[in-house]
Amino acid sequence: MTAFSDNKLVVAISSRALFNFEEENTLFESGDPKAYMTLQLERLDVAARPGIAFSLIKKLLAFNDTTTQRVEVVILSRNDPVSGMRIFRSGHANEIKLERGVFTQGRSPFRYLRPLGAHLFLSANAEDVREALAAGFPAARVLTESVQAGTNYPDEVRIAFDGDAVLFSDEAERVFQDQGLDAFQRHELSKAAQPLPGGPFKPLLTALHRLQQAGNGSMRIRTALVTARSAPAHERAIRTLMDWDIRVDEAMFLGGLPKGEFLREFEPDFFFDDQTRHVDHAARHVPSGHVASGISNQTR
Repeated sequence: MTAFSDNKLVVAISSRALFNFEEENTLFESGDPKAYMTLQLERLDVAARPGIAFSLIKKLLAFNDTTTQRVEVVILSRNDPVSGMRIFRSGHANEIKLERGVFTQGRSPFRYLRPLGAHLFLSANAEDVREALAAGFPAARVLTESVQAGTNYPDEVRIAFDGDAVLFSDEAERVFQDQGLDAFQRHELSKAAQPLPGGPFKPLLTALHRLQQAGNGSMRIRTALVTARSAPAHERAIRTLMDWDIRVDEAMFLGGLPKGEFLREFEPDFFFDDQTRHVDHAARHVPSGHVASGISNQTR
């Protein structure tokens, strides 16, 4: 077991995001923790099926080799320690290397993200995700109703990001929602050369860029920016990434078109967006997560 380092990508993930525990979760949410623990103990030797974020995690772990550990996956769960035994066994059965786990038995686990040094938190619990984002960590609520990732790109970790309020701040989105599309376009055109402030997922994109540069002969990362922006507002987004010295492999400026069909063609292992309508539509086609940040997620 090794300590965390600045050069390691650390992903904290809940059990429901990694494995399909939907049947067990129904019992958990019924308010009968004893029955839930009993069921998990009865199924201790029954490996859980892959969950929505399974493909993403398995591919990221493929960046590790016998000499270097570039990615660490930590279970961060509201489960109890008894259920934790099944989670670790399920990881072993599914060839997911899990060494660390924090189980809080119903309490919010987000406060442990800081000592873990997490670059990403994936959970099916909306409250935990909001608290993690508020604490400054890239986090997304995994839509457990999403379709599973495709299998056409076994040697690529494919990740798609929305722009405003995800990779970038919600500065421009606020103009759009307050003043409309024409004002938004004028605003972005006038500030085309001024980089956007970073959003909640900029640190993750930076960490992925660092992981890609570290190199791995058998696995690579392919990223896509999938945004409702269109020309001329596209330029500021591109120039912002250039200013960060980070590139994405594909960029889709869709001008309000539904994102799901485009994502289906890209086939990401995971897609992140701040707007529920985009995430709900995308989930019909690809594994998706809701980033509850920015003006679109504020209570009015």
